[in-house]
Amino acid sequence: MAEEKKQLNNEKPVVVIEKKNDGFKPIPTGTDAQTPRGFGGQRNDGNRQPRRPGFGGGRPGFGRAVVKDEFESKLLDLARVTRVTGGGKRMKFRAVVIAGNKKGKIGIGVDKGKDVSQAIDKATKKAKKNLIEVVIVNGTIPHEVKAKMGPAVIMLKPQKTGRGLVAGGAVRLICDLAGIKNVSSKILSGSKNKLNNARATMEALRQLRTKIKA
Repeated sequence: MAEEKKQLNNEKPVVVIEKKNDGFKPIPTGTDAQTPRGFGGQRNDGNRQPRRPGFGGGRPGFGRAVVKDEFESKLLDLARVTRVTGGGKRMKFRAVVIAGNKKGKIGIGVDKGKDVSQAIDKATKKAKKNLIEVVIVNGTIPHEVKAKMGPAVIMLKPQKTGRGLVAGGAVRLICDLAGIKNVSSKILSGSKNKLNNARATMEALRQLRTKIKA
């Protein structure tokens, strides 16, 4: 009996703490946890949540889908221009951009900017606004045409299939983006200005007509 009393005296008292319900809920972790539903959210079971109608397949948080532009643009000329004012000189960049879809639509844009990227972007937007329809018959132009714009004079002639683009400089670039596969050109003036030659070529393509069958 004395030994039993000694063991009872050596035992530590057990303290019971009652937990109060304060409304706290622990966040589940591990493989059993599920991610909340959202745009592009994916549960751990591999079932991808459907997207809302009208939202594209881009990054989460971006509502608009990336639309591929059908027009292809190329830089024809880039020059640094200076305007002299009373306060000094102001330098900018002038870009000449040709935009076309190779299906009969072509446009030219000229604009200035404080840096090269700004000038190219502004010229590209202006080129897409100033589009013209080009008459193409069997991959070539329907008839011979000549146009003059400033000092530049351009002449275009139709060619047979397989001849290719017999042109150079701005004329070749414009005909390629317009979708003309067979044509020959001649610069009748001595002007080497790319902008003037491009404008003369655009004027020549604008004069193309087709015969209306009765």
